Amino acid sequence: MSTSISLLIPPILALSCCSLLLLFPPISAADFNREFDLTWGQGRAHILDNGQLLTLTLDRTSGSGFQSKNHYLFGKLDMQLKLVPGNSAGTVTAYFLKSGGAAWDEIDYEFLGNLSGQPYTLHTNVFTNGKGDREQQFRLWFDPTADFHTYSILWNPNTIVFSVDGNPIREFKNLEAAGVPFPKSRPMRLYSSLWNADDWATRGGLVKTDWSNAPFAASYRDFRAGEVCVWRGGETSTFCTPPAATSGWLNQRLDSMSQQKLRWVQTHYMIYNYCTDTKRFPQGPPTECNTAAH
Repeated sequence: MSTSISLLIPPILALSCCSLLLLFPPISAADFNREFDLTWGQGRAHILDNGQLLTLTLDRTSGSGFQSKNHYLFGKLDMQLKLVPGNSAGTVTAYFLKSGGAAWDEIDYEFLGNLSGQPYTLHTNVFTNGKGDREQQFRLWFDPTADFHTYSILWNPNTIVFSVDGNPIREFKNLEAAGVPFPKSRPMRLYSSLWNADDWATRGGLVKTDWSNAPFAASYRDFRAGEVCVWRGGETSTFCTPPAATSGWLNQRLDSMSQQKLRWVQTHYMIYNYCTDTKRFPQGPPTECNTAAH
């Protein structure tokens, strides 16, 4: 199964805030030493193989994490992950974009561990102005611990698309016209971390982390910052918008074939959707749910 999103890259892309934003064309797999900083874990995070592999580990004392050196204001970001194998109950591998400040924006993948032989839960969320509560959860159609798989975020002024191995699993459209906030002005770093969350991660905290299996490890490779705006300014910005006549990733949306694939994945692999949680939203679902933009 492959997505039919088309990427048309114009030779020149004029930016309204060109003195502060640099647009980069597609690049080959990046050197982790060049793109990321190991931010916490006291030696539990490692960059190996001349910058081509990054590993995070978790033990009873601490987890670990890293962050991108760059801030991005819109982009197409891909990373290959191989998750904690075996009994990973209680562990969470988080992979997300996040801005700074008290009213932050965030685009989340979180992989919730489980007992051996049971599937991971892929948890997704979108925050704007410090407010999330837009969770969708999935089971994956493969074992994410047996090999590397690609997890992608497309973020532009029109939409946010989560994709797994090129297959769209979630879309969050820009519906500001309907009063739904959309992350568009706060540059974000890319973060990842491996940490213990056995108070909630597995069966609502009923299954605890088995520390006899520690250290737990997750691996990363083949990071690609495809088409991105790298932010060189402060905490906020205006749109990074190409001329109206220019097509490309900044104007990209899911086409009809990709929408069909998205619906197929959600029909067969989605296990939780905040839009259908009537206990949580007894007065009716949030606005974006009524416009099929979730």
